[in-house]
Amino acid sequence: MPDHTRYYVAGAFVLGTVLALLYQNRKYADRKENPTSELYTNQLLRILSRFSRIDDLDTVRLSLAEIQQSLEKGGENIKEGIEGCIGDTPLIKIKSLSEATGCEILAKAEFLNGAGNSPKDRVALSIIQMAEEQGLLIPHSGDTIYEGTVGSTGISLAAICRARGYKAHICMPNDMATEKSDLLLKLGAEVERVRPAPIVDQKQFVNLARTRAKEHTDDPEKPGRGLFADQFETEANWRAHFTGTGPEIYEQTGGYLHAFVSGAGTGGTISGVALFLRSKLPDLKIVLADPQGSGLFNKVKYGVMFDPKEREGTRRRHQVDTIVEGIGINRVTHNFEVGRELISDAIRVTDEQATGMARWLVENDGIFVGSSSAVNCVAATELAKQLGPGHRIVTLLCDSGARHLSKFWANTEPIGGVDRDVSMEHILAS
Repeated sequence: MPDHTRYYVAGAFVLGTVLALLYQNRKYADRKENPTSELYTNQLLRILSRFSRIDDLDTVRLSLAEIQQSLEKGGENIKEGIEGCIGDTPLIKIKSLSEATGCEILAKAEFLNGAGNSPKDRVALSIIQMAEEQGLLIPHSGDTIYEGTVGSTGISLAAICRARGYKAHICMPNDMATEKSDLLLKLGAEVERVRPAPIVDQKQFVNLARTRAKEHTDDPEKPGRGLFADQFETEANWRAHFTGTGPEIYEQTGGYLHAFVSGAGTGGTISGVALFLRSKLPDLKIVLADPQGSGLFNKVKYGVMFDPKEREGTRRRHQVDTIVEGIGINRVTHNFEVGRELISDAIRVTDEQATGMARWLVENDGIFVGSSSAVNCVAATELAKQLGPGHRIVTLLCDSGARHLSKFWANTEPIGGVDRDVSMEHILAS
């Protein structure tokens, strides 16, 4: 019997077993002697849902092994360390934005990833796992991961490094929100804050991290080796979203959505998700949400990496002229280039629109998010207005506003009472 036939026969047998167990479990669901019945039923339903979407032999093999483990564990639902709390984040409907636009605006709650509380958890874990597979990292040997980041990737790396027996050294611009560097220190990372500089400067935070990793490896006095995480260029970045975030969105929406909206810093999220979703939904719109001062908007719209604020004498900051952190950039990374041709359109979001949306989400939905999440929601709302009622749009809520108190939220007035202090018309017109 050919291998593929054998696996599909085995799969049909396992699927029949799951259905039989599901029927039996529901039959006795109300009995007191079966306290884990509901949990076990949900587990079996998840197995059925995942199995129904299999379309290649390799996935059949992996799924059969996972199904066997699931059935052996019965109703247990125990995560393996903090890494087990990464992924499978909920997809939530933002009620106020949906009501205001007539579209269903859904947000992937990536701030609920369990290590660093952002989508960068996926990337950090992917980077470490890839390095381990290549023999580049050995736990508890002194091996140290170096990265240049504005905050979230560093926080994720710091947490996962601790969980897996490595050290973290983070280089970041000194104009980022101070709570990010404070949190990194509490997680045991070494933090090096440097002046903002363009990428051509060897002391720019990303370049400095690369240098520090090499210095570590070359120093015989230092234990272990230095590994530059290279989040902007590594394949591990977009692949984490191609194998995780994208499939999760597809499954959670039942494959029914019209557009995906996301900002881009490294570009890994929008590229990875776009590559997966467009393989399933060829007509899906992929839309970039870009803050002021970033050149990606013009790169998508006109093919030129340029922003008016980049003209000599008009820019206040060295990287991107905005209070938004985590997205927006003025160079094309490998991770962005991987999926750039799939991006249908781009929407520019001002600082005023982002802060207004952040207030709106607190006032109307009790959702407290940071700057990149607010940009995503402005762009999703703008797109909903363009498309008209009846469409389904998915975006991301990246991290909590608690990481942005000293900067993005610093000049925002306290939210007042139960009345709306800001209107949607004012936000979109800003």
